[in-house]
Amino acid sequence: MSVLTRYRTRVAVVVAALLLPAMAPAAAGAADTGDVLSVKSVVVPGVTPSVSLKEALSSQAWRNWRADGGGDGAAGGVVAAETVGPARTAGRLAERPSAVPPSDGGGMSAAAPNPPVYPEPPRTMTLKECLDGLATRPFVIKSKFAACSGASFHQAWLRNGKPQGESRFIVVAIGTMPKNSRTITYTYHYTDMLTTGTAPTAGFLITTLPRHPQTWPSTAKRREGGTVPKTGVSFNQLKILKTFQHTVTVDAGQGDKKKKDDRVFSVYEPLIKLTPPPGYTMNGAREGKLFMLPPRWDAATYLHNKNGTAGKPATKGAAAFAYISILRYSAKAGAEEKAVADHIRTAFQRPGATKPVNPNKSVPGGEAARALTRLYHDGKRHKRNRAAAVRTCVHYWGPNYTAGGKECDEFPFASTYQGAAQKTDEPSAPADNYSALPLPKADNSKAGSMLGAFMDRYRILDGLTSSPDTSDDAYFVVIS
Repeated sequence: MSVLTRYRTRVAVVVAALLLPAMAPAAAGAADTGDVLSVKSVVVPGVTPSVSLKEALSSQAWRNWRADGGGDGAAGGVVAAETVGPARTAGRLAERPSAVPPSDGGGMSAAAPNPPVYPEPPRTMTLKECLDGLATRPFVIKSKFAACSGASFHQAWLRNGKPQGESRFIVVAIGTMPKNSRTITYTYHYTDMLTTGTAPTAGFLITTLPRHPQTWPSTAKRREGGTVPKTGVSFNQLKILKTFQHTVTVDAGQGDKKKKDDRVFSVYEPLIKLTPPPGYTMNGAREGKLFMLPPRWDAATYLHNKNGTAGKPATKGAAAFAYISILRYSAKAGAEEKAVADHIRTAFQRPGATKPVNPNKSVPGGEAARALTRLYHDGKRHKRNRAAAVRTCVHYWGPNYTAGGKECDEFPFASTYQGAAQKTDEPSAPADNYSALPLPKADNSKAGSMLGAFMDRYRILDGLTSSPDTSDDAYFVVIS
């Protein structure tokens, strides 16, 4: 049974047990004159399991919302913990990691005919994947090309302070983008639109307002389209319409000229405004902001679609979300990259057993908090990283370490700011905080090809710094 089905089952039980007994006497006096009509409104980011306000305020989703730094539901301003680039400082970082659907695109299938060097990232997300993930986490990130956030809106309708009925709805925004496209499509889903008792939802207006509170650089222009209504739509109408789309395109050539490559960053924070029916006073949240998604538009000579459509330079590059990505290697028997995967796993789990000797070694790159940042533009630094690793192989295994067709493998990779020579370029960095090991050339070459394909398909930009907190892009490695 799906999360949504379980919630709907609970809704029926809660409504019958908690709400209906209180509504009968109030309904009998509905025709009285001079009545005071009001509605209590609460917004809970994520998916909550009941239409009951009482349960909503005691739900795990509400507690999670508080834990993630939320306020009364209207405050918004929360970004995923995996966010990189300028958007990372646009709001409070969520305290918990985002949900990742099982079909995250990672891993290789040896059984597949002619498997790719590295699989393409997922670029779609179903409503079910979004809802299931938001039931326990503040965001759902399937990849940096498919992510969502959402919120639950609860209303209790009162006459003279006595409950008459309740209503609730969930709204989610799923952002996706096709390969080599600079257009992001946000699909809004209004779902779980339920009422109990007497709820005057025909006159209850809901307005969907897509917004970009910040963009870097601020001079970048967007082209927007889609089917989002420009005015408020009643609750009852939304039950029929259910879905809208909002498209956002940023043409190439608008990035910060002081930075390498063409990079435009933004934050996307939809605002849902609530307008009560005539005669009703709304108490509580009159609006709710969905948690922020961090769109990015880039163009780089070392990434896919570097030239765009012939004669249309504004189409080069592509869109993505500014999230940390995951590079997956397999240490399973038969995996072509197994030797490299084993080496990296040892560096993570038993750094003291690696070379160079360093009792304080703690190799980065195994988690989002210590992600790696790509090094592309500084070719000399890349060469220094590689040279430092080779010196280590020579020092511990001798000048003939290549005997038998071996190469010097290093982790973190030479193509990262965290490479073997980091101490040379950053005096404050720890010394000898890497691992080097002679490995079969075939395994090393396979892992290198996978790394290159991963960085291309996931559009990993030069991070510009060694800190994931201030870098424009980052990734970490998972060994299965």
